[in-house]
Amino acid sequence: VQVAESGGGVVQAGGSLRLSCLVSGYTFTSNAMGWFRQAPGKEREFVANIDIGGSATGYADFVKGRFTISRSNAKNTVYLQMNNLEPDDTAVYYCNGDPRGRDYVRAAQFPSWGQGTQVTVSS
Repeated sequence: VQVAESGGGVVQAGGSLRLSCLVSGYTFTSNAMGWFRQAPGKEREFVANIDIGGSATGYADFVKGRFTISRSNAKNTVYLQMNNLEPDDTAVYYCNGDPRGRDYVRAAQFPSWGQGTQVTVSS
């Protein structure tokens, strides 16, 4: 299983970024997917998840309607559109998936993780 996260960068507060996660090594279309993040000195936390068909999504409370998760099964890619970014959103963002569904994605008990993509929001 391989994931390759991209799209991070440095933005000012209030700005936007779109993260991408290209998946290989397993059947993408059989897996619910999710985004997670880890800020310096903190544990990794759940951000958002999406079901196999892309019709059901879930978000952490801190997202507050600012982020949107989506997926393209044709491209084996899951996206995270992030708007109105805040300095507290600064973190390394990761993606991962689970064939058992969104609840298991949220539990984040994965055997491995990708490199992640750094998001830095300046005030």
